[in-house]
Amino acid sequence: MKAVRVVGYHENLQLDDVAEPVIEGPLDVIVKIGAAGVCRTDLHILEGQWEPKTHVPLPYVIGHENVGWVHAVGDAVTNVQPGDKVILHPLVTCGLCRACRFGDDVHCENNRFPGIDCDGGYAEYLRTSARSCVKLDASLEPADVAALADAGLTAYHAAAKAARRLRPGDVCVVIGAGGLGHIGIQVMKALSPARLVVVDRNEDALALAGTIGADDTFVADGSHVDKVLELTGGHGAEAVLDFVGEGGATAEGVAMLRRAGDYYVIGYGENIDVPTIDIISTEINFIGNLVGSYTDLQELMVLAAQGKVTLHTQQYALDDFQRALDDLDAGNVRGRAILVP
Repeated sequence: MKAVRVVGYHENLQLDDVAEPVIEGPLDVIVKIGAAGVCRTDLHILEGQWEPKTHVPLPYVIGHENVGWVHAVGDAVTNVQPGDKVILHPLVTCGLCRACRFGDDVHCENNRFPGIDCDGGYAEYLRTSARSCVKLDASLEPADVAALADAGLTAYHAAAKAARRLRPGDVCVVIGAGGLGHIGIQVMKALSPARLVVVDRNEDALALAGTIGADDTFVADGSHVDKVLELTGGHGAEAVLDFVGEGGATAEGVAMLRRAGDYYVIGYGENIDVPTIDIISTEINFIGNLVGSYTDLQELMVLAAQGKVTLHTQQYALDDFQRALDDLDAGNVRGRAILVP
């Protein structure tokens, strides 16, 4: 089969002919890939940021946002069968450890992460597990939802946390209306009664935000912090969802947060530099967000089937992977880039 592989850090990916994955265990599922999302994490992988954490042997197949059709199953699989259309939870989990028993499978002690620490979905076929397969509604097509498998799941995971704490009259600021942010905006609109304020440097992204749920939009030009403070009577927002995490976004986000507010870290790239006395004197909370649970993905698929969360995408053929990555790196992708084998 054709597969796009990491052959070295700080080097371009390579399209190779490799053996198709095969069933190795009773709960294995082989999926024929219908679409694979192109994520900024893929760029960070090529930069070598993840190598100290994963030590994954090279070469390996990249791609962690995957959707397709079940091709083959192990002899103990009962929840899906060949031909089923499925979106894949990005982790392969054991189901037996303490975290899995709590339903917190994103922290499975024995997890594998296809596309991050083992072969992923920039390919024609992928091996995963029965526990990772979520059946898709008939109305949803792989290329329309692929990026929801990770970017959308991460956005949902954070937004659902925030929505549980926000009340009518509260203000939530979303930093970044790009690939992740435009999903988070829709989830917040579906789940929360809070007033939704979106800030972004790109006016086109803000125009999109205004059509998918933002109540207010501000250009991130240095004046947006004062505008948020003015909007909130000088107090700041009850919640800030930071989908950027670099370029000064964290300092600006903290400045827009009110006392006892919650700062949800989703995007990453820089450090948060806050004096500890400021944290204890105002009781602000910093909350990390890593992907999401299987249940989160199921709930997100319900919103997608209801038309409450839709992806804005640019599609590329599998062998056009380099252009997709280059467009993403250059900021030329509105929404999410999707590879279609």
